[in-house]
Amino acid sequence: MSLHPRRARNRIAWGTVVWLTVVWVLLWGDLTIGNVLAGVLIGVAVTTGLRMTPIAFHGHVRPLRVVALFARFAVDLVRASFEVSLLALRPRHTPRGAVIGVQLRSHSDLYLTMTAELCSLVPGSLVVEAHRLTGMLYLHVLDVEQSGGIEAARRSVLDQEARVLRAFASDAELAAAGLEVRA
Repeated sequence: MSLHPRRARNRIAWGTVVWLTVVWVLLWGDLTIGNVLAGVLIGVAVTTGLRMTPIAFHGHVRPLRVVALFARFAVDLVRASFEVSLLALRPRHTPRGAVIGVQLRSHSDLYLTMTAELCSLVPGSLVVEAHRLTGMLYLHVLDVEQSGGIEAARRSVLDQEARVLRAFASDAELAAAGLEVRA
């Protein structure tokens, strides 16, 4: 049975509503009935009132790879925070920053966004531009020398993308990106 286009547009994406409710409660930091109800109402308003472009997800979640992705992200976060704090404490050192371009292997908007967000959240680097059609990320690196050079900074972004792909991409997407298909 086919739904009328107007009705299909007004359908509620309950998975998204639940996710937005969880984020809402986490932001408030208090699990109360009022916060949960407010989160649900806001989630319903956002999913029905704002037009969102659907993002195609053809992969599958690999739980061990997801754990590895976030564990490595946590290590990178702590290491980079320490390095940036040391940089701030060196009075005579002037960091040599650079904007670098990194050509990603995947052409998926979802994986580009995930890679860009994870790279931006690590102190010392910030995505300044992302070209979705070409899969190119431009990042500002705070101190190129401390990062090991421009090529090391590029390699770091490509390694992050590989971890994202191994955690979420399908076997076909991994092969298209030139990555080995592993369990």
